[in-house]
Amino acid sequence: MFFSVVIPTYNRKPILEKCLRALENQQLTDDKVSNYEVILVDDGSTDNTLEWLAENTTEFPHVRLFIQNHLGPAAARNLGIEKAQGDTIIFIDSDLVVTETFIQSHANALIKGEKELGNKKLFTYGAVINTCNFDNPTSEHYKITDFSAAYFATGNVAIAREWLEKVGVFDTRFQLYGWEDLELGVRLKQLGLKLVKCPKAVGYHWHPSFDLDQIPSLIDKEIQRGKMGILFYQKHPTWEVRLMIQMTWLHRLLWGFLSLEGSLNERTLAPVLQWLINQGKPQLALEIARIFLNWYNVRGVYTAYKELKT
Repeated sequence: MFFSVVIPTYNRKPILEKCLRALENQQLTDDKVSNYEVILVDDGSTDNTLEWLAENTTEFPHVRLFIQNHLGPAAARNLGIEKAQGDTIIFIDSDLVVTETFIQSHANALIKGEKELGNKKLFTYGAVINTCNFDNPTSEHYKITDFSAAYFATGNVAIAREWLEKVGVFDTRFQLYGWEDLELGVRLKQLGLKLVKCPKAVGYHWHPSFDLDQIPSLIDKEIQRGKMGILFYQKHPTWEVRLMIQMTWLHRLLWGFLSLEGSLNERTLAPVLQWLINQGKPQLALEIARIFLNWYNVRGVYTAYKELKT
């Protein structure tokens, strides 16, 4: 197998450096992997990402760089697929730092899965561990909050490119935050592909420690996710998709109740959140903030759906 690791990036230079260095340190232990490349698609970064790459080209012999205007991750991944030379694609995000056996682990799982299933209609989904530790992201341990029930998510997944080409790659209408990968997953599931978990292919997803300054951006993402959720539902008007995008009476009741119909919000909860952050518990503060963040998402979904109907 020849692997192409496709990475879209936009203004993530500091963690991108760690991401690319980890990919240059891959240990390939047998002939299952003939070689690999890293297809980096810059989505219009303005943080000197391109200048840094130009100055450090020799450090990254596996990297092939492509540039596009700021069109979003769906378009960036499609460009990466188009330019990739590999028969197998690995998707990760540019804030993921992988272990030395990352690519080999995906290869092992793909081959084992093919033998067990008796066909090639599968893809592998690696483990993603969230961390705020920028200096040593791979030191973080797995937590219950790292569990994901997603069928197909581009944070850490390996798939033969033939299946991507057969289902029509990513829908570039998903230009705001969210759902472009899960929507592709619905089409892959309809094609009959099976998800094979690959816990040994570990990636550490870095994000800055939660603080109150992040809240406006997080709220905006939830509103965007609501809008893109309706596009998702337009393409696949099923109960399963309604559950995913939180467009059900249960979600409306749950988050409306927990947030007291929005009374518990970024303003009223700010003192509690700040106290938790000061106590060294930013992750707990973030989990509490999800009460009103999910309420923003649910309202965004129904607002977008109402606009669609008028």
